[in-house]
Amino acid sequence: MFYRDERLALFIDGSNLYAAAKALAFDIDYKHLRQEFMQRGKLLRAFYYTALLENDEYSPIRPLVDWLNYNGFTMVTKAAKEFTDAQGRRKIKGNMDIDLAVDAMEIADHVDHIVLFSGDGDFRPLVAAIQRKGVRVSVVSTIRSNPPMIADDLRRQADNFIELDELKDAVGRPPRENGGEDDFEESY
Repeated sequence: MFYRDERLALFIDGSNLYAAAKALAFDIDYKHLRQEFMQRGKLLRAFYYTALLENDEYSPIRPLVDWLNYNGFTMVTKAAKEFTDAQGRRKIKGNMDIDLAVDAMEIADHVDHIVLFSGDGDFRPLVAAIQRKGVRVSVVSTIRSNPPMIADDLRRQADNFIELDELKDAVGRPPRENGGEDDFEESY
């Protein structure tokens, strides 16, 4: 539940939201996502967290990062590490959890409601700490994928769970054809 006069902040775990939307077979339209939450309250800030490969001449998420940066999102990025897993697949490792947690704790004194776009169970203690400050926390992820993309303890801790699939009409668009990009790409 949202109140029109409450101050909101969005915290988007980029890779987690991308994976959840991909599991539900749609892409996120970030312009529509921002507009959707501007209608739900007074949106003070929309943070987006992602890791970037610094040594690549072209990163498939660079256009997204640039677009978000110019369109009202506060971008938080860091250098990612690239490796090949046991199956020979290219993987990217760049954990942004601590960055997101620090920013959320800092802004908690200035907002009424935080919306966390992640299903990562590591965020349960963060949600509890923010709630102790008197701030309501909604978590956006999905239980409709197989397996579910949200940790059960995170869903239970949140004041409100928003099923990403139910936001599909408001913030989604059909997925692009994958033109050979790796699994780290996020769409805008």
